[in-house]
Amino acid sequence: MAQTDTALPRPSPLSPAARLLWTALILATLYLCYFHNLGALGLVGPDEPRYAWIARNMAETGDWVTPRFYGQPWFEKPVLYYWGAALSFKLFGVSETAARLPSAICALLATLALAWLALRTWGAETARWLLLLLPTTVGMIGFSHAAATDMPFAAMLTIAMVFAAILLRIVPHELASSFTFSTSLTSFFLGFFLGLATLAKGPAALILSGGAVLLWAALTKRWRDAFRCLHPVAILSFSATALPWYVLCARRNPDFLRVFIIEHNFKRFLTPEFQHIQPFWFYLPIILLALFPWTLLFLADAIPRANQFWKERSSQLSPFAAFLCSWPLFCLLFFTASKSKLPGYILPAVAPLALLLAEIGRRGLRKAPAALRWPLFATGLALVLLGVALRQVAPKLPALSCASPVCGVTRIWIIGVCGGLVMATLAAAGKLRAGLVAAVLAVLLLVVETDRFLPSLDPGVSARGAVRVAQTVWPDFQARRAASWDLKRSYSYQLSYYAHREIAEWRPGGSAPMWLFVPRGKQSEAANLGFRCVSFAVAPAVIPCRADESMSALRGSLGGWSRGGSGTGSTGSVLSDR
Repeated sequence: MAQTDTALPRPSPLSPAARLLWTALILATLYLCYFHNLGALGLVGPDEPRYAWIARNMAETGDWVTPRFYGQPWFEKPVLYYWGAALSFKLFGVSETAARLPSAICALLATLALAWLALRTWGAETARWLLLLLPTTVGMIGFSHAAATDMPFAAMLTIAMVFAAILLRIVPHELASSFTFSTSLTSFFLGFFLGLATLAKGPAALILSGGAVLLWAALTKRWRDAFRCLHPVAILSFSATALPWYVLCARRNPDFLRVFIIEHNFKRFLTPEFQHIQPFWFYLPIILLALFPWTLLFLADAIPRANQFWKERSSQLSPFAAFLCSWPLFCLLFFTASKSKLPGYILPAVAPLALLLAEIGRRGLRKAPAALRWPLFATGLALVLLGVALRQVAPKLPALSCASPVCGVTRIWIIGVCGGLVMATLAAAGKLRAGLVAAVLAVLLLVVETDRFLPSLDPGVSARGAVRVAQTVWPDFQARRAASWDLKRSYSYQLSYYAHREIAEWRPGGSAPMWLFVPRGKQSEAANLGFRCVSFAVAPAVIPCRADESMSALRGSLGGWSRGGSGTGSTGSVLSDR
């Protein structure tokens, strides 16, 4: 893997014009990749609507201690994301953008912290490339746009690891005299951000950070430095940050520790109970995908260096290079051992790999352009192939009625093809810096066009439109008199979130509701049961129907319904009957 020199590289002086261009490009990258059009899609999957519901409930009830879903305590995850989203709802109103804003802000903070570490260790040029390459990875773009706990956890852990690097004394010695933080203050921030990471996902923060530091100590034989992370100030800061909520929640909810620690941590790791079963090699392609479009650049440098290090075991990694290797490696080993595997778990490994990637880019441009040339060329060809593949797949996307410029798909695949060709051409001509910048610009254009296209895809992946259609077609629509039938779990959660109350599951034979939401393809069966469904040119994922007025015998009270989902309690008086 990449090694670092003990001396800090001298920063290359930039002209005022170059500095202005770099600043504009970095600011555009950070905004477009993290904040642009966060509400393009409705809440998707099962997690986003659940987490947003809990956060909205916190904002409405003022109970900032006990997370509640459908009126019942919900202890699957700790409270940090809920606090962030609830505060966002308070400040900006309830919307998809507000729900996803905490993840975007956390992604920005982690990127800035890592850029600072790059600046202090490898110089300004590496920091600049880090600010371009990390935000444009698929992993950072995707999870910064998710109303979920993955990005807050990864970001807080990343910032904590930056302060751990300072405590481990692996920042170049030339900076020691100019560094303004004392050991106590550095320890305080280490404990504080590690506490926030623990509030984001639980004890995994301690395991990942501690395991990475111990692995670093084993590689460098610097055990005494490793124990500097147990500074009393760090322990006190961590305790003051993380423990109050855990103590309060446990006092108010006697079963909290059992449910959260035993069921959602130990059982999730040690047993396949949660059904997220994947092969042991699952995270290797996930990491490579998360680093895209820079995957080939990383592999072209990392594989030969890892092979050389393996053959020459007597050679030593520099302390900082060992730190950047042990951090993602321990994360990979830990979650590979878990019986429950989800793509978001590996997100904490992306940041250090991106820092290595930024240094690979800087070193390649400065010292080994030939080694960077063909990986960059292959990356351009990969973008071309992806553009061509999208052109073939686009007409089959759910709820998408066309693949013309009106839908936006054509612009997306054209940008992919043209951007890849420009990048490959510049690389082949040896214009590597221009090729990298062209690749960044192509990614930014793809982000903009994808965000413009996503609303066309929204009906096929989110239930947001189903509630809006019901309210528009039937002005007297009341969510308390509605039910769902045979919907997937994710759509049921989305439907309840947008209806602002739990939409119960109905089964034929029980008392029929006034309004019924059915999945695509169930309209004929719903009609046979006495419901008239809204007609669409291209049917969305969730379709609203109303009981036929001529078959009033089918309508009844809510009492005969059988409830689905995980919640069974009332949502409380704060929820409307829309």
